Amino acid sequence: MSGVVRVRLDLSYDGTEFSGWAKQAGGRRTVQGEIEDALRTVTRSATTYELTVAGRTDAGVHARGQVAHVDLPREVWAEHRPKLLKRLAGRLPKDVRVWALREAPEGFDARFSAIWRRYAYRVTDNPGGVDPLLRGHVLWHDWPLDVDAMNEAARGLLGEHDFAAYCKRREGATTIRTLQRLGLVRGDDGIITATVRADAFCHNMVRSLIGALLFVGDGHRTPDWPAKVLAAGVRDSAVHVVRPHGLTLEEVGYPADELLAARSVEARNKRTLPSAGCC
Repeated sequence: MSGVVRVRLDLSYDGTEFSGWAKQAGGRRTVQGEIEDALRTVTRSATTYELTVAGRTDAGVHARGQVAHVDLPREVWAEHRPKLLKRLAGRLPKDVRVWALREAPEGFDARFSAIWRRYAYRVTDNPGGVDPLLRGHVLWHDWPLDVDAMNEAARGLLGEHDFAAYCKRREGATTIRTLQRLGLVRGDDGIITATVRADAFCHNMVRSLIGALLFVGDGHRTPDWPAKVLAAGVRDSAVHVVRPHGLTLEEVGYPADELLAARSVEARNKRTLPSAGCC
């Protein structure tokens, strides 16, 4: 596509007032819609240039290190490149920012080239509640939480598994994922930050995992319970999908430039778990 330039966008947003990332019918406000509208306006284009994103966040979920790409006509990129970032800053609403725009390397796809996504979920068990200045980004859990027990439970979820028990199923989509990291730390301010990193996530996976760990942390379940739910492979009514406002997409990882195209092909293949045998 010699007439098109693929441009990488690095961006962040406060998800509070958005109905998620993806454009929706009915005129709901979305991150994708705001950026595409702004891009069309500042380039004075009749065409809407569609964005592809690394992780399609749900309504109310925030992002600090989101990545997207857009394919622009080469003449549009050449004309607007020097001032495009500043013009977007002037046109976009204050709850979404584009921090960098650059021509993507060969083979780059914001979604399929990614090798991991890292989220953080923040929660406090302070009996007084959440700091009012942080209320849009921290969940209040009104039971004391044992972080050591939660970390013990988290270790049983690491690795490649079918996370059907922690995902909202979508027709034709696999729920097999590799959970690379899951750990929790209580900060000096009392806020507990859960770091969750995987090659990819299925719908509601992070918020369901956190819901299970909170049940362990407050003593309602033992540390081996989340792994038992995982092994059962079906949704457990006791696993609550926690509220979205505590969740932030922090970072997306990509391989070296020469591996981008191969990763993009690999990520499109539907995954299966290794077979244990025929019987």
